[in-house]
Amino acid sequence: MKFVLWGRYCADALTKRAPYREQHLAGLREQHACGVLLTLGPTAGSTHVFGVYEAPSREEVEVLVKGDIYWTQGIWIQVEIYPWNDAFPFPSP
Repeated sequence: MKFVLWGRYCADALTKRAPYREQHLAGLREQHACGVLLTLGPTAGSTHVFGVYEAPSREEVEVLVKGDIYWTQGIWIQVEIYPWNDAFPFPSP
């Protein structure tokens, strides 16, 4: 199943995330290498975060998101995870 992550960053996120950024990115690289994280990143202005995961359950995605250093250190202050259906999947090249 695919899931969409939508969340908000804290005020002054670019400054506050600095001490945790490398650990955050390393975790994302690991999730991507395992095939569970398809994409993730901030909106322009770093006010919100958007991601797409593929996992057996919403709970698995929630464990990953809530285990991220950005969540535990208050860089992400709100996260919501929704099941997502590909309404128009494009074929692989």
